[in-house]
Amino acid sequence: MWEMIYIASSLRLPIVMSLVNRAVSGPLNIHCDHSDAMGARDSGWIMLFSENNQEAYDNLIMAHRIAEHKDVLLPLMVCQDGFITSHSIENIELLEDDKVKEFVGTYHPEHYLLNEKEQMAIGPLDVQSYLFEHKYQQAEAMRNAKKVISEVAKDFEKMTGRKYSFFEEYMLEDAEIAIVCMNSTAGTAKTVVDELRANGVKAGLLKVRMFRPFPTEEIANSLGHLKAIAVMDRSDSLNGAGGALFEDVVSSMYVGQKQVPTVSYVYGIGGRDTTSKDIHEVYSYLQEVVDSGKIDNPYRYVGLRK
Repeated sequence: MWEMIYIASSLRLPIVMSLVNRAVSGPLNIHCDHSDAMGARDSGWIMLFSENNQEAYDNLIMAHRIAEHKDVLLPLMVCQDGFITSHSIENIELLEDDKVKEFVGTYHPEHYLLNEKEQMAIGPLDVQSYLFEHKYQQAEAMRNAKKVISEVAKDFEKMTGRKYSFFEEYMLEDAEIAIVCMNSTAGTAKTVVDELRANGVKAGLLKVRMFRPFPTEEIANSLGHLKAIAVMDRSDSLNGAGGALFEDVVSSMYVGQKQVPTVSYVYGIGGRDTTSKDIHEVYSYLQEVVDSGKIDNPYRYVGLRK
């Protein structure tokens, strides 16, 4: 039913889906990686990623207002790592039901199938004369979502005190080397950054929360001062040229005219554990890049058995 993902987006249905990220067969595997989300990354869904259960919970509350906004009207998936966070137990701060209902509001669609006063067709043939324009409208809605996501996050912060941006910068302001990643791996990376900082290494982290729409200009500005970057993808695009997040980051840097040596790392496929040792290995290689001024191989793997 993969085509249904595209149909939901093209019909401008503000569906909110909780996506527990797991591998896509084959071979059969039900454990964590991001191949399911990356396969749908260009289907017209807004995509928010979540480091932990608190963030997944908060993202889901904000998601309804974002998706249902009149300038957006796109489906939205909230991603979190399968088993690592989806089947773990951790304390989170819950909101009272009445506060959530008030924050989300009531959805009043302008057009709907059961409106007897307005006849409409669902899923008609869209030939050459119209499809291009309809796809452009979807693209415009995705661009509009960026502003709406920011506005909703500000309202959420007023209600809860919890602040969310397009991405999180951790020890990044004065960093010389940094990792870019998504979801639960960011928690492990933060621990490694703390350890490296204690040893005088200027390491940092950028955790992407809003993957679609992709914050191109903001990411380029945030990473432009670094001496070396590693982008970590928990899925392999099988294109011989790095993962999907790597491609988006590199494109953003190029368009933003920020020239920083950047390495692609694929990791954690099929639920392979990614340890602090693996993250240390990535930072160590970045330091080698800074010291040598060159990258011997920009398409790399970490945690792969030799």
